[in-house]
Amino acid sequence: MDLSRLETLPERTRGLALVVPVALVVVISVADATAPKDVFLSPMLAVAPALTASFAGPWRTALISLVAVGGQAFVASVGGGGNAVAWVWQFVALIMLSVLLISFSYVRERRSRQLTRARLVAGTAQRVLLRPPPGRVGTLRIAWRYLAAEDDAQIGGDLFAVTRRRPDVSRVIIGDVRGKGLPAIAEAAAVLGAFRETARYCPTLPALAESLEERINRDIEEVADEREDPGEHFVTALLLEVPDRGGQVRMACCGHPPPLLIGADGRVAASHCADPAPPLGSGLLAAGGAVDEPIPYGDGDTLLLYTDGLIEARSRQGVFYPLAERVAGFPPDLDPDALLRYLSEDLLAYTGGRLADDAALLAITRTTAETGPEGA
Repeated sequence: MDLSRLETLPERTRGLALVVPVALVVVISVADATAPKDVFLSPMLAVAPALTASFAGPWRTALISLVAVGGQAFVASVGGGGNAVAWVWQFVALIMLSVLLISFSYVRERRSRQLTRARLVAGTAQRVLLRPPPGRVGTLRIAWRYLAAEDDAQIGGDLFAVTRRRPDVSRVIIGDVRGKGLPAIAEAAAVLGAFRETARYCPTLPALAESLEERINRDIEEVADEREDPGEHFVTALLLEVPDRGGQVRMACCGHPPPLLIGADGRVAASHCADPAPPLGSGLLAAGGAVDEPIPYGDGDTLLLYTDGLIEARSRQGVFYPLAERVAGFPPDLDPDALLRYLSEDLLAYTGGRLADDAALLAITRTTAETGPEGA
């Protein structure tokens, strides 16, 4: 039985769960009272408050402790006295253990409340920083997932955003800031701010990449923490221009893996960057500039964008996650939300439930209907 899961039970379920330790007290007390005189089962009464402390608060733990002490008194009275000194020490031991368990329950519950508040703040910060796109923009259906490597963290240096270039064209960025922790979050915020400001007026993706390079070089110098995160500061990025209608998408790769194309007919094809540019903020983009490349994209097709935390995830045997192969085995005709749900579950099963790095996922499907908000 995984006792750690009891801590996450709803309040009403936790109340019902108290039936188990009470039943233990009753069973142990009756068994001890009816057992032969040389058999002592009453020390097992300590199991009841110990079990309660694993999932309930201090008041309920104290209640079960009192029930256990009552069971101990019942056993002593039925036993007819016996060794009075032994009974006294059993009472003392049970009371001391109960006090320790109540203290443990109080500390655990306090830490649980602090962790809940921290997760709430992290989730709010994620939505403020990433500003997740709506589920539908024009003819595009959009879904996203952020898989954090750390259990208590919900955001890091991975980023994505969707905005409208024109009423019928969306621009998308997905990227990964080098580094981890708070410095990476600050740098990701700078990149997203630069993208949202410049994506609407740059005429082409190469021009957008050049504008982002200039802004990021300046902004990262202001937010980078050289003491906490020394070394180079840059961001790999994939820029897309997605029209609501038409036969292709424009793509510019700046050191970032290209998207996976899932056709309306179920075929899965990995895209390739023929001429990838250096990462943004590296200071090398001006030498060659970004190249605008086409990707075939029709009605019903889905673009799966991701950061390298996905394709660099390893199984317990050390094998990288085979993205295209695994996606090809998913059920056909998945909407973006279902696709990312299948992908997240499959990835965690493949890696044994833990990731070595954060992974951001973005799925964009073109439909024939145009509803929903016109901007993000």
